[in-house]
Amino acid sequence: MRRAMKHAHASIHAVVLAVGLAVTGQAQAQTQSITLTGTIGNRAILIVGGSAPRTLAPGESLQGVRLVSVQDEQAVVETGGKRLTLRMGAPVSVGATGSGGGGGSRIVLTADSRGHFVTAGGINGRPVTFMLDTGATSVGMSMADAQRIGLDPTRGQPVTMNTANGTVPGWRVKLASVKVGDVTVYDVDAIVSPQPMPYVLLGNSFINRFSMRRDAEQMVLERRY
Repeated sequence: MRRAMKHAHASIHAVVLAVGLAVTGQAQAQTQSITLTGTIGNRAILIVGGSAPRTLAPGESLQGVRLVSVQDEQAVVETGGKRLTLRMGAPVSVGATGSGGGGGSRIVLTADSRGHFVTAGGINGRPVTFMLDTGATSVGMSMADAQRIGLDPTRGQPVTMNTANGTVPGWRVKLASVKVGDVTVYDVDAIVSPQPMPYVLLGNSFINRFSMRRDAEQMVLERRY
C-alpha cells in the first residue's frame, strides 16, 4: 500500500514538481484547523493543524484539542475553553493564543513523522487533504479528487504530462478558492492528472502568495497579497 502511494506520488510529481519539500518556516500558530477524518467506535481520527492523523479516545488530547465524545459521523472536542462539534471531513478553524498574525494571513504547519507537511483544507468549499510541496509549479490533484469537489477537468486547458509510465493527458484548470486554516486564496491555477494521488499537492500557484520561514518541524506562511 505504501509502495503504491509512493509510486502514485512520483508520477504526478514528475508533472508539476521539480524537487520535494525544501521549505522554510517558524513557530507558534495563531490559528489552527481541526478536521475529523474518521471514527472507530467511540474513538475519533483527528488532524490538528499540520499534524498527521491520530486516533483519540474521549479525554485524550492532540495539540491542545481534547476529544469529548463521538457519535455517528460527528465528534465533540474542546479547545481554548470552547466546545466544537466536528463533522466528517469538514475542517473547522479556531484561534490560538498569542499576538500578531492570524486574521486570515498566516498558516502554520507541523511536519509529520516523514517530514511532510500534511494538512486539511478546502477547494471551492469542498474538504480535501493537502500535502505542501514547494517543487510543484501548481496545485496538483487527481481526476478523482477533481470530480469529488465538483470540477469538470475536461473543460480546462489540455496538457501533456510526462510520468514514470510515459505521457498521459492532463488539464490545467482555475480553482475559485483554496483554503488552509482561516486563509483563503482565490483564482489559483491547478493541474489535474488521471493518475491516482494520496493527497492534493499544495504547489507554488498557492505558495507564491506567501513568504515562508521554517524552524525545526514547523513552517509558517505569511500572506504577501
